Amino acid sequence: MAPATDKSTSKKPKLVRDSFTIPKNEFAAIETLKTRAIALGISVKKSELLRAGLMVLQGLSDAAYKTAVAAVPTLKTGRPAAKAPSAPPAPSKRKAAAKKPAAKKAPQTATKPVAKAAPKAPAKTAAKPTAKPTAKAAAKPAPARKAAPRKAPAKAA
Repeated sequence: MAPATDKSTSKKPKLVRDSFTIPKNEFAAIETLKTRAIALGISVKKSELLRAGLMVLQGLSDAAYKTAVAAVPTLKTGRPAAKAPSAPPAPSKRKAAAKKPAAKKAPQTATKPVAKAAPKAPAKTAAKPTAKPTAKAAAKPAPARKAAPRKAPAKAA
């Protein structure tokens, strides 16, 4: 019977995916470091560079670590804002529609009403039997299909 430590050392570590905001000049430094690694004869990925930086930070003394962290300016969290337009923003369609008086509808000729298409059964995919749908996918409703408008029948003279 194998010792329990063999099982834990052979397991791959659980990976975590995250996103963050970084200034352009620091992001460009990643490319510079990647180019430098290639010149040294090694290939490195962005995530590997970031992990190497974490290892270096872990090895610092408390005073050096404090100095390194203090040298990094704090950033506003979240996604960067879109570039501000030079003109004031146009009112949204909902607000504009609410301000306009209701337009009179033109009388319609007698036409056959358009029947809605029957909902399709979901296509079967070759997914793993144990795979669970993500919360995002489960909450997203199926897109509604619109039927093509029908033309009025031509009048015989």
